[in-house]
Amino acid sequence: MEQGNKDRSLVSKVMDGLVTGIVEEKYGGVLPPQDVLSKEFDVSRTVMREALSMLLARDMLDVRPKIGTRIRPMRDWRMIDEDVVNWRFRAKPDPMFLRDVIEFRILIEPRACAQAASRGGAAEIAAIRDAFDAFRSIRPDEAGYQAADELLHTRIVVASGNQFFQQMAAIIRGALAAANPIVLAKAGAWEAMVVNHGRVVEAIERRDAAAAEAASLALIDYTAEEIGSVFAVERPVHG
Repeated sequence: MEQGNKDRSLVSKVMDGLVTGIVEEKYGGVLPPQDVLSKEFDVSRTVMREALSMLLARDMLDVRPKIGTRIRPMRDWRMIDEDVVNWRFRAKPDPMFLRDVIEFRILIEPRACAQAASRGGAAEIAAIRDAFDAFRSIRPDEAGYQAADELLHTRIVVASGNQFFQQMAAIIRGALAAANPIVLAKAGAWEAMVVNHGRVVEAIERRDAAAAEAASLALIDYTAEEIGSVFAVERPVHG
């Protein structure tokens, strides 16, 4: 047990040292071979291999044949661990969790919609339209509905051009998966969701950032209202 804790501590120290070297651009674009790094940090190859694997899992490194261990651009680094996000959303939702989910969406999605309208490239906006057309063609009880909804929201976040928003797309997808079964249980909810999503997409296509932000807030408000009618969820305040 004591040896295991010592090894974990060594791995953490090596990770910290590697990251320091990376951010200070000590290694350039490619890390030295593992045996060289092991000597540099005075640790076994096993410890070095585990430290590197932890950085690989966070999308900070990329191993390529004949090139070695390449350092990935910082915009690609996984600032939010998607596995942990997915595990959290597996649990049965409770009122406080649903409140937090709504508050998160209010903070991120309206701004992402506004930025998609002002920054999104023509191809990105066309992809948003394609995703919306697919979304509105599928009923909630049909296979593929959840995936279509998640794709639409993800493409909007990508079009925002904000790397932090983009890495939070996993939370948005989880939020949709948690909220949709509750919201869509009400008669007429699907039709309302199609209309509300359509307003967001149309505003983005018009390059109207203010309208896109307002339409996104209205969409989230609708979701919050429907969830509040089922759970005792405090309505988030915004504006």
